[in-house]
Amino acid sequence: MEEKFNNEQEERQFRQFQEYQKQQEEEKKKKRKKGWLWGCGGCLVLLILLIIGLTSCTGAFVNEVDKQMNDGNSEVKEDKNASKEQTAALNSAKNYADGMHMSKNAIYEQLTSSAGDQFSEEDAQYAVDHLKADYKKNALESAKSYQEDMNMSKDAIYDQLISNSGDKFTEEEAQYAVDHLDE
Repeated sequence: MEEKFNNEQEERQFRQFQEYQKQQEEEKKKKRKKGWLWGCGGCLVLLILLIIGLTSCTGAFVNEVDKQMNDGNSEVKEDKNASKEQTAALNSAKNYADGMHMSKNAIYEQLTSSAGDQFSEEDAQYAVDHLKADYKKNALESAKSYQEDMNMSKDAIYDQLISNSGDKFTEEEAQYAVDHLDE
């Protein structure tokens, strides 16, 4: 694109114009790179913040569930001679007592059931014998649930609590629950 210039001044102006165009193109390239960098960087920062947020929310939820599970009314007798299976059965029994408010008989059946935890009868018996749970309180919690969620009468609640196909509480535990429902 070289043209004949009449004087040096025109030639100098033409070179300056070409340099100016080159500078403009370089600046456009830099801006594109910066835009791409900011876009990727922004996405990365957003992703990190999202991960931190989800982690903290999940942690708070897990801590709340742990607190609820450990707020139960049962205790575990420490036994250093217990086998790993016995200890596992005992921990499961504690979870059933505290989280699901189950009776002693229902816990035993859940621990030994082929559809449940599948512990041996000996390990399950060890667990219920070494679990210190307030089964009257568990019966009361179950009774409250039946009353609030299923609108059952006190007689129906009592029958459900002592039923072999129901909660399997003792008659004494069921009567305690029904007597204390309105407190």
